[in-house]
Amino acid sequence: MSTDFDTGVREAEASILDEIAPEDLELRLGEDSLLWKFAGDIRMVLGFQRLAGCENCIEQLAKGVEDHSVIFSDFIGRARRTAPPVMRTIYSDDPYRWGHMVRDYHRNIKGTISDGSRYHALNPELFYWAHATFVDQVLYITDTFIRPLSRAEKEQIFEESKIWYQLYGVSPRSQPQTYDEFLRYWQSMTEKFVPTRTIVYATGYLRQGVPGPAWMPKPLWRLASAPLNAALRTVVIGTLPPEMRAVCDLEWSPRRQRNFDRFAAVMRAANPVFNRLPLRWLYVPWAFEGWTRTGADPRRLHN
Repeated sequence: MSTDFDTGVREAEASILDEIAPEDLELRLGEDSLLWKFAGDIRMVLGFQRLAGCENCIEQLAKGVEDHSVIFSDFIGRARRTAPPVMRTIYSDDPYRWGHMVRDYHRNIKGTISDGSRYHALNPELFYWAHATFVDQVLYITDTFIRPLSRAEKEQIFEESKIWYQLYGVSPRSQPQTYDEFLRYWQSMTEKFVPTRTIVYATGYLRQGVPGPAWMPKPLWRLASAPLNAALRTVVIGTLPPEMRAVCDLEWSPRRQRNFDRFAAVMRAANPVFNRLPLRWLYVPWAFEGWTRTGADPRRLHN
């Protein structure tokens, strides 16, 4: 990496790559890649809070979300609008169009953070951090809930993620070049986590419980929702890095860790069952479209 995060992010300038070399026009991921196999697997939903949470523990990114999105009024809607173009950057037959669409959504996302310094969503350091959380999700959720990945497979997913990033058309100056560099980069970024307004809001349901329907009396909802809240606090908080648990004031214990480990083991043991599900059930719609278009059956690949 030629620029460290703290230095580069304060430039607060977009770094867009509009020129594409002719030899790169066919750059894309395909059904033989591990990213195709895992990124669109429905089990990735188990990492939604890890992905979105880690993103928003970095102040510049969280402030961009706070200033320019509807996260506080339409949290689920925002997630639904974010996922399709990102997934289609992997699975579409026109990945440049979708990748550049994702990039161009961010052209005017800029402002200032608490110390008065500026941010810009297309600053390479900030944009790569957002991408890194998607890469981490694929690595972590696959290894934890689908099946253990070998070292070579983790390296392959990271190398494929570099192609994925190129499809966005943003400078790669802050991108790690090897899997080991990525691991060091990830650890260094978690050490920068702070309790931003965005992430404290987004994890409120884990501290206070899931809000009940307006028509149900609160005492009754507290009783009815107790198993749901217990499960969410074990499974969702269990996926989070310790640094995120700390800044979000999310309680954890050895007992919860044991329960989480049991759940993860059951999910991995169930992988052969998942691989017998109809393709439409196993993959999110945008991934299903890609597999259908190619005619390949991912249930028989990379198992």
